[in-house]
Amino acid sequence: MATILKPGQTDAELFEADLRVRQTVTDILDNVRTRGDVAVRELSERFDNWNPPSFRLSEARIESIIAEIPRQTIEDLHFAQAQIRRFAEVQRAALQDVEVETLPGVILGHKNIPVNSVGCYVPGGRYPMVASAHMSVLTAKVAGVPRVIASTPPIQGEMPRETIAAMHFAGADEIHIVGGVQAIARMAFGADNLPPVDMIVGPGNAYVAEAKRQLFGRVGIDLLAGPTEVLIIADDSADAEMVATDLLGQAEHGPTSPAILITTSRPLAEAVEVEIGRQLETLPTADVAGVAWRDYGQIVLVADLAEAAIEADRIAAEHVQVLTHDDDYFLQHMTNYGALFLGPRTNVAYGDKVIGTNHTLPTKQAARYTGGLWVGKFIKSVTYQRVLTDEASALVGEYCSRLCEIERFMAHKAQADLRVRRYGSHEEK
Repeated sequence: MATILKPGQTDAELFEADLRVRQTVTDILDNVRTRGDVAVRELSERFDNWNPPSFRLSEARIESIIAEIPRQTIEDLHFAQAQIRRFAEVQRAALQDVEVETLPGVILGHKNIPVNSVGCYVPGGRYPMVASAHMSVLTAKVAGVPRVIASTPPIQGEMPRETIAAMHFAGADEIHIVGGVQAIARMAFGADNLPPVDMIVGPGNAYVAEAKRQLFGRVGIDLLAGPTEVLIIADDSADAEMVATDLLGQAEHGPTSPAILITTSRPLAEAVEVEIGRQLETLPTADVAGVAWRDYGQIVLVADLAEAAIEADRIAAEHVQVLTHDDDYFLQHMTNYGALFLGPRTNVAYGDKVIGTNHTLPTKQAARYTGGLWVGKFIKSVTYQRVLTDEASALVGEYCSRLCEIERFMAHKAQADLRVRRYGSHEEK
């Protein structure tokens, strides 16, 4: 049986925090829904000290911002986007239209149609989340979305230059500098010269995730991507420095980011706690990562790899990194995770920034029922049917008529009966 060596916050504490977030988001959404861009401007000034003449950047302004960025940074952005585009194109190619004759004269099919308009939220705040532009805007464009709106907050009152460049290179049709719940609401409800979008995607903090949850139905969403999570599965073949480094690598995202270690080795567990303390003494983001580890970090001791897989599936973490003597065991046996990182030569940062897989992934156990953002999230697989012969229509109609009568849907039955009379005999021809 698993032993909890270091617990995180209790379910009751997490529930109370969620309630506070929920009410705050409801108030902001109602404000933007009723007052539009007037409310957005007030909220943007209050939260970000940002109230420009226009939230949308002109093409000329975008070009001037990009001109200020070092050549090496531009090359790095292009490299990352090339990797993400390559994998996204392979995924898109895997989505095929189909058509089949299921009975003589009965044709059924489905088509894969891109969503018409998407709002991509790219988080900012403490960190300019440049890579989120690749993951959302670029992936939507590979899927074939005609209109992609990108929105990101200013960073301490300044233009997030690299994020803007990444949005532009990824193919954003419009770039808006506004963040937080107000940005999500603005894209969902529409605003001055900004028609509402059909779908909103992208990661964010707990408030952004809650805004997407409350707006689902009015718009589509990718998933509820809240504070980032990392789970590391390690045995005695792993070393404490790497485990600690990779736990803190995600804990620095924010003070509510869970970082969890499942291990078969008590000595490793003890060494990791010591090593985390040592690294926090010099880590530039220790003020955030240290709080996350203190409040949300966990260490779970298990008997063997089989129990580790069971515990990992129970936790259903966003990122799962495997550092064991048999990493493939988890690829073969685990079912609940956002993304797997197998072996010491890879890590979550590769997935977050550059390697090619998408970093917008399910959190808060949503990995039990969904995967992360990918080309397919922007695609609607819609069906159609065509009946080519009188005989086929009459045959299906006879079955349909009897089945409708069982359910007492008599107007449905009438549709079937009309076809049986018209195409099954010559009475009405």
